[in-house]
Amino acid sequence: MERLRAQLRYHAYRYYTLDDPQISDAEYDALYHELRRLEADRPEWVTSDSPTQRVGAEPLDAFGKVQHPYPMTSLADAFSEGEVRAWRDRALRLLPDDMRLAYVAEPKIDGLAIALTYENGGLVRGATRGNGVVGEDITANVRTIRNIPLRIPVNGQVEAPPLIEVRGEIYMPRDLFDAMNVQREAEGKSAFANPRNAAAGSVRQLDPRETATRPLRMFAYAIGHMEGVSIDTQWSALDLMRNLGFAVNPDVRLFDAFEDVLAHCSQWMDRRDRLNYEADGVVIKVNDLGLQARLGIVGNAPRWAIAYKFPSREATTRLNEIRVNVGRTGVLTPYAVLEPVRLGGVTIRQASLHNFEDLERKDIRAGDMVVIQRAGDVIPQVVRPVVDLRTGAETPFPLPSVCPACGEPVEREEGAVAIYCLNAACPAQVVRRIEHWVGRGALDIEGMGSRLAAQLVEVGLLNDVADLYGLTQMQLEALEGFGEKRASNLIAAIAGSKAQPLGRLLVGLGIRGVGGKVSYGLAQHYLSLDAIMAADQEDLEALPGIGEEIAHDLVAFFQRPRNRELIERLRQAGLRMEDEPVAESGPAALDGLTFVITGTLPSQSREAATALILSHGGKVTGGVSKKTSYLLAGDKPGAGKTSKAAKLGVRVIDEAGLMALIGGETVDGPPADAPQPGQLDMGL
Repeated sequence: MERLRAQLRYHAYRYYTLDDPQISDAEYDALYHELRRLEADRPEWVTSDSPTQRVGAEPLDAFGKVQHPYPMTSLADAFSEGEVRAWRDRALRLLPDDMRLAYVAEPKIDGLAIALTYENGGLVRGATRGNGVVGEDITANVRTIRNIPLRIPVNGQVEAPPLIEVRGEIYMPRDLFDAMNVQREAEGKSAFANPRNAAAGSVRQLDPRETATRPLRMFAYAIGHMEGVSIDTQWSALDLMRNLGFAVNPDVRLFDAFEDVLAHCSQWMDRRDRLNYEADGVVIKVNDLGLQARLGIVGNAPRWAIAYKFPSREATTRLNEIRVNVGRTGVLTPYAVLEPVRLGGVTIRQASLHNFEDLERKDIRAGDMVVIQRAGDVIPQVVRPVVDLRTGAETPFPLPSVCPACGEPVEREEGAVAIYCLNAACPAQVVRRIEHWVGRGALDIEGMGSRLAAQLVEVGLLNDVADLYGLTQMQLEALEGFGEKRASNLIAAIAGSKAQPLGRLLVGLGIRGVGGKVSYGLAQHYLSLDAIMAADQEDLEALPGIGEEIAHDLVAFFQRPRNRELIERLRQAGLRMEDEPVAESGPAALDGLTFVITGTLPSQSREAATALILSHGGKVTGGVSKKTSYLLAGDKPGAGKTSKAAKLGVRVIDEAGLMALIGGETVDGPPADAPQPGQLDMGL
């Protein structure tokens, strides 16, 4: 049995990884079936790394969470040779003079990042990138991917380290993707849009048996963590992974001269459509791992690597119609309805037109033949019309004077680009306004999410946020997915939201430009919604943090009769329209401290964190300066803010540090540029 397992692992490696089989399919099948027969006779001798165990385990209820031993960082993007040169120059300035760098250039595979952990040669865990710190445990699914070894080494060339975490990209080869779609259509199933989406969706199936039916592959590109073996370059890391039996992209190259790297990238852009996998650029890495550690990370992107992205793909098609979308905050945005066209493996039917000023500047008309591209290979947008192909039947799009959804007059400030509908009861905005109203930073109604908001609007129970407070338990119990307990809990949560402070109510109204900081400042100053509504623009502009634009938007919002009607209905429903003045009781915990917030906090929104800081005497500003006391950083912090904090020596704290400050403890967070535990990541 052990001999058969070793033979099957080796021949699968030759077939799926090297694309160089040494035996026929029939011979492989004979070995496989012989092993299956022996294992059926001796089930107690079946091992988890046996080739017969790739068929997929039982379905999962949900994916577990995995803490990465070292963060899986993101990459900064470059879109021109000049930006790549600027990256190289920045790196050289941080290193000793006359330092010569070698570079590894790797195709940037458009798939799903994965981390594989092996202990004593056996695969013990597969995890997605997730937020870079915590991913999802998809071990059962990665075990079904044919070119991921269940045990290393595959061919005995080197010994497996006691512990190694291999990082790579799961993708779907183009030829296998096309064949799979042909089969799906023959079976009456819908075809997948593109290989990237198909790969990502396949890996995250809760039923591993379904994943096993998908033609997934992996390229290994980095070692995240390893014990027992030392390496000093990215190139040697690739060699080690290749010798252990992992598929390493054969198109990876090592360069001593930077100009050769740029020439290679230029050639790669021409080869893009001839590859058997989706690639959206080239990753350029400093080869020396010691220099990588020295260069470190800024924000959540390494200084020692950059992604040189391919230009967006373009196609030409007819623009059949120009329509207008109304966003949650009332912004009217034009978009194009197109003659369907394939672009980058996806059928495009609609595309962004940005705004009405851009539409007019480019002179894009309904009926035009237009050039479209996928910005960042994701969002379709109209680039320009093909003027030479006009017939005279094309029609310019007139600037809207009323909202297409509610018929209310729209507003455009002098010198501004955006056009707004300021009607808070606009039906095009209702679902998104309800989502905003019930969110953590606003009224914080637990159990009320986007799907339920859409469901309640669809059945006619909600036309605006005030309708929430007229819902009954009987109405909810009549809906699909509701029982007595769920309905009762939601009614209680809605009732509880009536006691939320005035600042949260202001946030919930979704007034343009009025976020948590402005809302709580207004509430503290005026203490009642009536007083805020009565304030004129000059009074509002005199307040800290409120300029001419926000003051204008506040006055315009409260002048609308339909908005005032909505507020009156909320008052009648019993929502809190006043705040009590804060009693003078000595200095607050955060008096004299100024905070800047960046990233996503684990347990509260930025608005809620802002309110918390303000309520304890602190200040919150939008940008880091010498006056900033702390940078409050959550997941995926902004690179600009962390970089500036590093230059100015501003201390960085997390949410736990903020709570400690409020509790009266002394918190001395690390400088923004100090390496955090596990921050020196060997891979991406």
